[in-house]
Amino acid sequence: MSKRKMGNEVIVVGGGLAGLSAAMKLAEKGCHVKIVSVTKVKRSHSVCAQGGINAAMNLKNEEDSPFIHAYDTIKGGDFLADQPPVLEMCLAAPGIIRMMERFGCPFNRTLEGNLDFRRFGGTLYHRTAFCGASTGQQLLYALDEQVRHYEVQGRVEKFESHEFMRLILDNEGRVRGIVLMDLFNLELNILKADAVVFGTGGPGLIFKKSTNSTFCSGAANGRLFKQGMYYANGEFIQIHPTAIPAEDKMRLISESSRGEGGRIWVWGDSSKTIANAEGKTLPCGETGKPWYFLEELYPAFGNLVPRDIGAREILRICEMGLGVDQKMQVYLDVSHLSEKIQHKIASVLDIYEKFTGDDPHKVPMRIFPAVHYSMGGAWVDWPATDDPDRLQRFRQMTNIPGCFNVGESEFQYHGANRLGANSLLSCIFSGLVAGMEVPRYLDTLEHSYENIPTVIFSQKKKKEESFKQDLMQRNGSENIHVLHEELSDVLIKHVTVKRNNRDLTKAIEAIKEIRERYQNICLDDKGSCLNQTYVFANQFSYMLEIALVITKGALLRDEFRGAHYKPECPHRDDKNWLKTTIAAYQNTEPEISYKPVDLRYLKPIERDYSKAKKAIPEFENVPTNIVLPL
Repeated sequence: MSKRKMGNEVIVVGGGLAGLSAAMKLAEKGCHVKIVSVTKVKRSHSVCAQGGINAAMNLKNEEDSPFIHAYDTIKGGDFLADQPPVLEMCLAAPGIIRMMERFGCPFNRTLEGNLDFRRFGGTLYHRTAFCGASTGQQLLYALDEQVRHYEVQGRVEKFESHEFMRLILDNEGRVRGIVLMDLFNLELNILKADAVVFGTGGPGLIFKKSTNSTFCSGAANGRLFKQGMYYANGEFIQIHPTAIPAEDKMRLISESSRGEGGRIWVWGDSSKTIANAEGKTLPCGETGKPWYFLEELYPAFGNLVPRDIGAREILRICEMGLGVDQKMQVYLDVSHLSEKIQHKIASVLDIYEKFTGDDPHKVPMRIFPAVHYSMGGAWVDWPATDDPDRLQRFRQMTNIPGCFNVGESEFQYHGANRLGANSLLSCIFSGLVAGMEVPRYLDTLEHSYENIPTVIFSQKKKKEESFKQDLMQRNGSENIHVLHEELSDVLIKHVTVKRNNRDLTKAIEAIKEIRERYQNICLDDKGSCLNQTYVFANQFSYMLEIALVITKGALLRDEFRGAHYKPECPHRDDKNWLKTTIAAYQNTEPEISYKPVDLRYLKPIERDYSKAKKAIPEFENVPTNIVLPL
């Protein structure tokens, strides 16, 4: 067992791709890492990712490059993403694929033995490496094996089935540890460290009807937010175009099904007309025959338009009364594909058959958009390579010294809309970056947590104990699950695909009312063993704060940009809104301010997907000394 240096203790909260890549790199750099996860690491939400991971390796001889990948990502995000981290992520992507290949990740290959790549939305290139339709699972398992290597050496400890509850800050406001709760017996304990990396995923449970795992509550970021962490671009929530319609949990039908040739359609009705992206009026297909509306409206990209466009068009078609059986659903058809191609997406088709009873090999799948991903999240810093204060700042660190954030739970890489298959890439990349930056941060500290008065740790634990007792003793008339259902109804109705200021204002008031009623809840289980009701009731308090961040940010942003669509503001407004939303916690509702977007490499252009043109982007002022975290 290696001897640990004083001041090299780091906590990683979250055991998905972002957390594991950070833990791996930190252990490699000589840190002792404690991984905290609400579930078994191998069950982290990353395991649910299906379609693939992006990297411009140009193995299909299409003249693709990391710079074109960066261009597609920046354009796909409607120019709201800071450009230095996006460019560096895309430059690192081929190396990340090769790294995961060395780790034994079973990527699909061509007959010649080369890595195979499929197309995903928002690009004209075959850039997505994949493992059938279970890419997230294979990447996660490969990284977990690397972390286990350090675990047997004593450099990594895992605290599975434990939940982060509170940061412990010293008198200077620096991180010195966390309070965590054992989810089996609800006992509160302290973990000490001089830095914490959060990779806790998205806030899908706030909306309830999402494709996220049910433990993706957003509560960790909510707790950090209440402790002073800034939350950025919260209003940008991705609605995935294709999910299985349901009354409770939504289940994803991967974009890979369209990348392999799946087609979206409804029965045509020539008596109705529709306007395309250029304003030209078209008939809604031929009556009684399949109408492949995305292919007709966006002939250049067809079924592989970016997700925000796909979701809006499916909703528009259904609102016109053209949905399947006049319901809010359309067909996604893969029945025409060969058995060989269907085999590539077998796990997706199995999911559909399991939950619907229909065989998608033979009949079209019925799908509808669902809440899927958060482009917003914790604000984190990113000093670019050519910034004069680069060495005095730390990439992936929040405004709280020693608190880092990675993966879906931070805001940096996707702007106003995420391109499919960029999520797994951003998770691994941001984790690796944090693994490089945290040791640099530790080297700047004058003393370790060992020199901090013990009373600081005991006070934070006592504060959390007090909150726990208060929650357990409440004996009001409100049911926490009813409140959650009401919150979900408000958000799904007013803060998803289409938004307007009148309803957003009502939504804010409704969330505040639910927050007041939360003070009058009564738990139906007051036990201390596997009490899921208490765990959720505790999370819900912080979920409400993130819900307010999302809704107020949407209310204030008067434009149409990416996934944020306001018909009353039908155009992107770069003059007034080319800026990052920054939310800070206040007792009544979040305080919103803005930061300019870093546009140092590319000037914004029109986001147009109606034409098939492979652009050769002209990046300016790119430094030659970028160091990638590989």
